[in-house]
Amino acid sequence: MANRLANETSPYLLQHAENPVDWHPWGEEALGRARAENKPILVSIGYAACHWCHVMERESFEDPQVAALMNEHFVPVKVDREERPDVDAIYMDAVQAMTGHGGWPLNAFLTPEGVPFYAGTYYPPEPRQGMPSWRQVLVGVAEAWRDQREEIEEAGRTILPRLRGTPARPADTAPRRGCPQGASTASSPAAGSRWAPARNGNGPRSP
Repeated sequence: MANRLANETSPYLLQHAENPVDWHPWGEEALGRARAENKPILVSIGYAACHWCHVMERESFEDPQVAALMNEHFVPVKVDREERPDVDAIYMDAVQAMTGHGGWPLNAFLTPEGVPFYAGTYYPPEPRQGMPSWRQVLVGVAEAWRDQREEIEEAGRTILPRLRGTPARPADTAPRRGCPQGASTASSPAAGSRWAPARNGNGPRSP
């Protein structure tokens, strides 16, 4: 059964239209649902030619059990970086601030207001080479959202001014050329806090 990406025009998004993950495209529907249900947003950014994006889809996003975990605890959002470079720029700054590197797939966890509090790139289906599994990351972030909300929100308030701008607006209002170059990034308190899942510092990255 197709998800909400079935009506999109991006080839990358259409590649994920049959995933069991309840993917939303970036827009007000996803943001509004996150606010209404008080759930974090899980935004996953990639592009059609990205090798590791397809690897993670095959390993994790096509797995019904993993998809059920994502659907239960988060509002999953898929973004084509070539279609929305503005969204990609903001959350790439976040993952670089939190981990010291960037790449795709870019997977970021956001408050319902769109503020990132944990981010990484590729995660394997099982723990590997010091990286946690994607399932471990999902469980860790879900538990943190439930048990340590104040710490998460404080971390978000600290990192937000250091990114390239404010969280990107939905497609009908967002600028198409990307966010302006602005303040430099710095380490996020979320990356080093006691609740954060292990950093994804050694995983494969797309060029």
